Amino acid sequence: MDRILVRPEFRESVEQLMRGQWREPVIALRMDENCDPGFDVPGRRLDGTVKGKRLVRRFFWNIARGMAGLVINVFMLFTAGGVGNPFRREIRVTGPADAMALDLLDKLRRAKGPWLVCSPSSLAVVDTGSTYMDPADAEPPRILWQARKPQCPEINLRTRAITWPDGSKFKFPLYRSEGQHLQKYYGPSYTIDWHGRSDSGPE
Repeated sequence: MDRILVRPEFRESVEQLMRGQWREPVIALRMDENCDPGFDVPGRRLDGTVKGKRLVRRFFWNIARGMAGLVINVFMLFTAGGVGNPFRREIRVTGPADAMALDLLDKLRRAKGPWLVCSPSSLAVVDTGSTYMDPADAEPPRILWQARKPQCPEINLRTRAITWPDGSKFKFPLYRSEGQHLQKYYGPSYTIDWHGRSDSGPE
């Protein structure tokens, strides 16, 4: 499924956009929008929404969430022999109150087809819209967020983490097939060859 969703035409359009912006080689990686990151940031709920806002909506959402969880657990009890929390979120965003990471994460919520794009001096999140559609029918990619040195946070592609100067961190999720795409950019000791290797074979 991942191979179908990560069509080369979408990747190429994102790379072309950001190379034109930055005049540098880039690496574009398809993020997994189906992974809802958990937040461990003061002032934010686990789902990243701001505490103290949308209380009425939150009340009804919690009721619906509780009922859905009950139904799923009853089903699991009789079919899988156990229960669990079907809405558990993996903590992927950490930091202090008003963490610098929140600017990226709040803008990432809008994306339907998010891509993380990095270069030797820059970082961006680009949205291509749903990658289920034919690339010929897709809207042009849009830049949702970007940062350039010296304001650019540090990215570690091996651990898949972005870290800001205030210590806030986002462990970004990628489609599984993106790990294979990323391999062709690794040099010795996980150094990055920004132009990639041609001997890595097809994705």
